[in-house]
Amino acid sequence: MTELDDRWLSVNEIAKYLGVSGDTIYRWIDKQAMPAHRVGRAWKFKKDEVDAWVRSGGASDGNNANA
Repeated sequence: MTELDDRWLSVNEIAKYLGVSGDTIYRWIDKQAMPAHRVGRAWKFKKDEVDAWVRSGGASDGNNANA
């Protein structure tokens, strides 16, 4: 794994990676316990933590098929 692969991602970067909106990311942090870390006022993400969370079903809320 290169250094760039292990860097912290922003809300916009993780939203683009997952193919959802930034609003969805904030909703998942609040309601779905998405793995996120607060750095000052910004939220930061580790791609491997988010991948594991998605695989475990964390992104499925049952109410919004369109996420």
